[in-house]
Amino acid sequence: MSAPPEPLRVLVIDDDKNLAEDIAEGLDRRGHDCTVCTTGRAGVAKLEQEAFDVVLTDLKMADTSGLDVVRRCRQVLPDAEVFVITGFADVRTAVEAMKLGASHYLQKPIDLAELRAVVDKSAERVQTVRDLRRQLDEKFGFEGLVGNSAKMQRVLQLLRAYAPTTASVLVLGENGTGKELVARALHTNSPRRNKPFVAMNCAALNENLLDDEMFGHEDGAFTGARGQRKGRFEYAHGGTLFLDEIGDMPLSLQAKLLRVLENGEVVRIGANTPITVDVRVVAATNKDIPKEVEAGRFRQDLYYRLKVGTIRLPCLRERREDVPPLGAHFLKDLAKRHGKPVPRVAAAVWRAFENYDWPGNVRELKNLLDSMLVLDLDGELTFDDLPEDAGVRPHGLPGGPTAAAGADHFIGRPLEEVERYYTEKALELTEGNREEAARMLGIAERTLYRKIQEWKKLAEKKDG
Repeated sequence: MSAPPEPLRVLVIDDDKNLAEDIAEGLDRRGHDCTVCTTGRAGVAKLEQEAFDVVLTDLKMADTSGLDVVRRCRQVLPDAEVFVITGFADVRTAVEAMKLGASHYLQKPIDLAELRAVVDKSAERVQTVRDLRRQLDEKFGFEGLVGNSAKMQRVLQLLRAYAPTTASVLVLGENGTGKELVARALHTNSPRRNKPFVAMNCAALNENLLDDEMFGHEDGAFTGARGQRKGRFEYAHGGTLFLDEIGDMPLSLQAKLLRVLENGEVVRIGANTPITVDVRVVAATNKDIPKEVEAGRFRQDLYYRLKVGTIRLPCLRERREDVPPLGAHFLKDLAKRHGKPVPRVAAAVWRAFENYDWPGNVRELKNLLDSMLVLDLDGELTFDDLPEDAGVRPHGLPGGPTAAAGADHFIGRPLEEVERYYTEKALELTEGNREEAARMLGIAERTLYRKIQEWKKLAEKKDG
């Protein structure tokens, strides 16, 4: 039997631990990446935290019904294939599961050849979805929007919903979270993609200059106004105008902006005749606008007009699981820019990154990796490559202050014991995610899987 096009991420949920392990092992041998949960609740929690291509769930479990798993999976992982495992007496329930969105059901005892064939067949559909998403990612120009966390998946869901429309969108988030990237993504995936995308920072100019920038002026409208000048709204006609730091716009200009949004007309400074414009406005701010409204610094009617759609970008400390994929993405791009090979990142560095709060968010992560890559001389990013003013510090494992005092108890112990200890710590830090743990340890995921299986066999021999 030929190998599937690409390995799938498979979640196996069954309170029969031996059956779950047998299924996982059978699919692992086909090259798939399997995660096992031996309770329904743990399975639901796992599929809410991570992305999977295929979910295999038993229908009858002690704590949660397989039907509940199917329902939840359809909500949080709409693209995943869901297979239910059932006994002969539960075929009717399996049919109900398929009505809820399950793709197939398998009867016990499981025929591994049938299971592999069914999963491999689903790989073709998954491959098509992956290809489409890659095209979408290229189209969006994702950078800071990379991430598999639930909060970032929600952002992407909203982007796909808002992009094809003409709705104005308010993007909220701390500095460095990627608000302009979201605005560009909305534009690039809209019918306006071939028209201008115009960006301006409302906090960078005083009131008079901001007025001129937005609406333009006529010749002689004020001292120094030589010649006629179009404003940003006119330049963006047919396209998208991104108003960054909208929370800092003076109240007088807020009134003029509201009029443009309501009537689709601008009036240049010094003119009487309005000019019709067709512009989609995307605004962004790091301020709490409802509080600004309450304090009288922001117009409530403008707030409601801007927030037809709202996208709230999570800060990086709220989605720490996205740090490794984000870092890998940035390193690939930065290495190409600097003409260097993509470096390895020491496991301890990844751990320190995941435990750091990133006050500068995605921008800080990218800039720090840029500095480390420039300083690196051996093809591996370690703490030696950190700039002196970096906020990141070693955390909890070899090379870190908390580990140094307690590492002496390994002196004189077999290397295998030390290796197993840190492997288990990596799995603990990643909550059992073998892919992330392998990345931390600097080994192939298949190598990690083999080690785990070897340790299991040793444990079984001891128990026997």
